[in-house]
Amino acid sequence: MLAAMADAAAVECCGTQYSCDTASNTLSWINAIVDFIAPFNSLINAHVVNFFTDRLWENVDKEWMDCLRREPVQNLLLIPSGVVQDYWPASLKQFILKLRALALCQEQVDVNTALPGPYITSLNTVLAQGMNVKKKHEVEILSAVVSTVANNVRADAVIDVGAGQMVVVVDDDDTDPRQVEGHGMGYLAQVLAFQYQHPVIAIDACSHHGSVTDARAERIKKHYVSQMLKSGSGMWSLNVPKTITCHVLSIDTLKTLVEASLPVDDALQSTSMGNQNKDQGKICWSGNAKRKPSTVLAGLHACGDLSVTMLKTFIECQDVKAVVSLGCCYNLLSEGSAKDGESEFGFPMSHAVRSAGLSLAKNVRDLACQSADRWRSLDMHAGIHNFELHAFRAAFQMVLCKYYPDFTINTPSIGRKGKALRRRHQRRSAESHLHLKGSTGLLRQDFLPVVSTESEAGI
Repeated sequence: MLAAMADAAAVECCGTQYSCDTASNTLSWINAIVDFIAPFNSLINAHVVNFFTDRLWENVDKEWMDCLRREPVQNLLLIPSGVVQDYWPASLKQFILKLRALALCQEQVDVNTALPGPYITSLNTVLAQGMNVKKKHEVEILSAVVSTVANNVRADAVIDVGAGQMVVVVDDDDTDPRQVEGHGMGYLAQVLAFQYQHPVIAIDACSHHGSVTDARAERIKKHYVSQMLKSGSGMWSLNVPKTITCHVLSIDTLKTLVEASLPVDDALQSTSMGNQNKDQGKICWSGNAKRKPSTVLAGLHACGDLSVTMLKTFIECQDVKAVVSLGCCYNLLSEGSAKDGESEFGFPMSHAVRSAGLSLAKNVRDLACQSADRWRSLDMHAGIHNFELHAFRAAFQMVLCKYYPDFTINTPSIGRKGKALRRRHQRRSAESHLHLKGSTGLLRQDFLPVVSTESEAGI
């Protein structure tokens, strides 16, 4: 119930009285949210595993508890979507409807309407190798969008920020992640380079992942070289992504990478073939030699502060002409306050929000990542299964607190391996079901999806 109530703040509803059409209206909306959540700080800052140990239900209105404990599971699963029942207490209905009014609009837009121009093409089997269905879908669309933006602003290169696997960098106390890199295997960079023929620099946080990304790019290059040789059409030029290993921990770091990575003599490799083999491996870019190349920053799953760093770099660095970023793991944003001033913290970015005094601690940020749509999509059995899992975990916390109090002080990570295994199983099942649906028109559900009340980082 705690997670469901907190998740209502993220309801996907656009019938709101608030708007962001002006700075003043936006600030009014922010202040309304700050005022509304203030009385519920004890709940939204609590951790669901402490539901029993901290007797969290006592912080909920007794009339609400008496009502909701008798409700069918399906009605509880709809609370995060702002759905109320007529017979519920008036104060409960008012609470949920107010949350729905305060929620930001999250309507899905048509890419071609929002950004006319991108021609989305399917990835060939070589480029798509190793991608699951979700990743392939993301890369196909984002690569087309990035390519269109790069062409529109006449950028000479694209910098894929966070091209490698996710790496979390935390403070010494291990409580506040300060930076995370995006995750992938250089998929976006390789599609932009090989399919759309953009010069690309891929920034990776880990040398090992950079090596794996380079090895994958080399295999793809061999395929394209082979195709070019078979075509026998003479001179061809093939862009190959260049990988740079670096932790992007600040705006200055990313600005330095942008400025240092793009001189003409150290930009991007182009493999030339045919009658111009003598030029193979030389640097090639289409800009004027008298000016510095311009760039587009791109990021797929640019986690936590990385998206913020990209936006601030776009503002401060003249060489960056556009930024296209799909952020994730917003719960891993580092957080500052009004007294910090112009800091390197990821949240809040604006002076207005900082001055409004909005503070979102780690547990609040974790709850804010909940998806109302995922809860709404669960059937009764899956909903009960999720509630049971969280109840058992909370009960286990009582055992730990009573018999192993020293162990709980270190906030142990319990169940992370199980969550990872469940996700892999669900992903494989979903992909096989999609394949089955395409071939037979039937779709079965043999597993119970699990909606975690914690972030992707673990329990």
